[in-house]
Amino acid sequence: MKKWHSLCLAAVLTVGFGAITGFAQAQKKTAQPTAGNPIFPGWYADPEGIIYGKQYWVFSTYSDRYQKQVFFDAFSSKDLTSWTKHSRILDTAAVKWAKKAMWAPAVIQKGKQYFLFFGANDIQSDQELGGIGVAVAEKPEGPYKDYLGKPLVDKFHNGAQPIDQFVFKDKDGQYYLIYGGWRHCNIAKLKDDFTGFVPFADGTTFKEITPQNYVEGPVMFIRNGKYYFMWSEGGWTGPNYSVAYAVADSPFGPFERVGKVLQQDPNIATGAGHHSVMQVPGKDQWYIVYHRRPLGETDRDHRVTCIEEMHFDEKGMIKPVKLTHEGVKRNKL
Repeated sequence: MKKWHSLCLAAVLTVGFGAITGFAQAQKKTAQPTAGNPIFPGWYADPEGIIYGKQYWVFSTYSDRYQKQVFFDAFSSKDLTSWTKHSRILDTAAVKWAKKAMWAPAVIQKGKQYFLFFGANDIQSDQELGGIGVAVAEKPEGPYKDYLGKPLVDKFHNGAQPIDQFVFKDKDGQYYLIYGGWRHCNIAKLKDDFTGFVPFADGTTFKEITPQNYVEGPVMFIRNGKYYFMWSEGGWTGPNYSVAYAVADSPFGPFERVGKVLQQDPNIATGAGHHSVMQVPGKDQWYIVYHRRPLGETDRDHRVTCIEEMHFDEKGMIKPVKLTHEGVKRNKL
């Protein structure tokens, strides 16, 4: 009888210990110390990362053949490790002039509204309909509607294809549109209501600020009073797609190329480029959000969205970014 009781007690203790261990493992799994790269499933490229209030947001190009790129999805997170998908926040049904190739969403909040700038139709000349459009919504997740009923930029200026738009807010509150493909980059002063542009003092509307080796994907931010200008180099379909940067005292440059800060790691992924930058409010803490191509993938559109930490040295130069599978640590705003 005693032996039977001992066996029962041992069984209970074993089951109990197993349950406790299992619970601990489940808790550990749920905790998710890092985001992991890619940060969410699916083929997505050209990510725009931004912080609205207490949430991180990522808006991306749906990475597929041009004719299938007819909508945008967005993703939100409170801690960088768990992401919620917001499907079809904008599509061609809401933008009558857009037919295909909806690319590189650039988003910004102004007042109580959210504006989404995007490229559409991949125009090859001034005779085609398309270019850079603007959509507006009352919430970050939309739904967005066409703001102008026509493109904001529908022509080639200074040789720049009207794609890869980025909206930059300067220290004085002025908003600028920085954009351009085909190895040319322009900056233009936006009207206060985003319906058009204000000419510069010399009468021009689009100023070229193209740095050495620029291809596309411009990004600008301010740190310690300096203007950091970043862009993508190389061909987007190849393994050597990458990101370089320059630093200046003005959003108009001149921008002298410093060097590459993001590029492929043959052990991790290839084609690392077309990025954006997020700064944690009130802190000198920075993230780079970018796309890359998983090893072994040969399809040009098989790109995924990833996040890494971005650091600066004592001189203010950006340190080379290390590609990882782990991604970034949990960071609740």
